[in-house]
Amino acid sequence: MALIHSEQTDDLFRAVLSLRSVEECYRFFEDLCTVKEVLALSQRMEVARLLRAGGTYHETIAGTGASSATISRVKNSLNYGAGGYKLVLERLSGEENT
Repeated sequence: MALIHSEQTDDLFRAVLSLRSVEECYRFFEDLCTVKEVLALSQRMEVARLLRAGGTYHETIAGTGASSATISRVKNSLNYGAGGYKLVLERLSGEENT
């Protein structure tokens, strides 16, 4: 089991799952995180989207302003991670078959 698994983390994820709109997400994450943290998370999602679409490191840096370390971390997660980016990106693009 990954190190992040705990009752507190379960509660956090249940809280996120209880949100019903983008506006509710803005309200919750504004209270939960700093602006910088939310922007970093959204940048990682955009990096994942661009890499999954076949973007190069240079294109991804240009498109997001992300560091090469962030791009490398996201790319490793896309290739060897738990599949979370793939799951979410498929759902957001309507590709999911299940």
